[in-house]
Amino acid sequence: MTHTYQITGMTCANCEAKVKSALLSLPDIESAEVSKAKGTATITMTKHIALSELQKAIAEKGNYNITAEHHSEATEQAKSWLETYKPILLIFAYITTIALLIQFSNHHFMLMQFMQHFMAGFFLTFSFFKLLNLSGFAESYAMYDVIAKRIPAWGYVYAFTELALGIAFLINFNPLVTNAITFLVMTVSIIGVLQSVLNKKKIQCACLGAVFNLPMSTVTIIEDALMIAMSAVMLLQMI
Repeated sequence: MTHTYQITGMTCANCEAKVKSALLSLPDIESAEVSKAKGTATITMTKHIALSELQKAIAEKGNYNITAEHHSEATEQAKSWLETYKPILLIFAYITTIALLIQFSNHHFMLMQFMQHFMAGFFLTFSFFKLLNLSGFAESYAMYDVIAKRIPAWGYVYAFTELALGIAFLINFNPLVTNAITFLVMTVSIIGVLQSVLNKKKIQCACLGAVFNLPMSTVTIIEDALMIAMSAVMLLQMI
């Protein structure tokens, strides 16, 4: 995508060079054409970069300010967010739809059964992507998970744990044990996710293995928290 921005504060050719250098230092920018005469910067990027990030980059080079010229920053950020998380959003939509369709065979909606099938679909799907590149997943997971940081082999075990949980939910194997393990595993998993997001670390989320380059964010927190909440509800129903 290519956008044109207004740049103020440039007074000479050296300013052009500084602003261009600052913009090109950002990882997702492919090219930048800066003009002091027009007071503009035309930037081509692989994915949308927030205006605040662009401002931070050029401010380090001098008293320069950047503003959006012909596009809505809020709209572009929304498009970028949807494009980034499209894989995981589609997966959740498919799993939810399948779990709901199963309920059509019942005389009434059964929440516990819906959650059971949703969790089965979740763990089976997410473990599939992890197993496509098991070593890649384990390497990414060790960057933030509290156990995998200390015991790298846990990343390999975790992928198969998700697979086992998916099968257990699918065949309704010992619901009490299955939900208890799910609650424990996902609670431990969310600790590293929370630490990374709160510390604003820019690392790859390993939820879909190494297949998709998804950044760690609140989406990952919601994903883990949802599994914790569902397993907790089901446990309370059985106790």
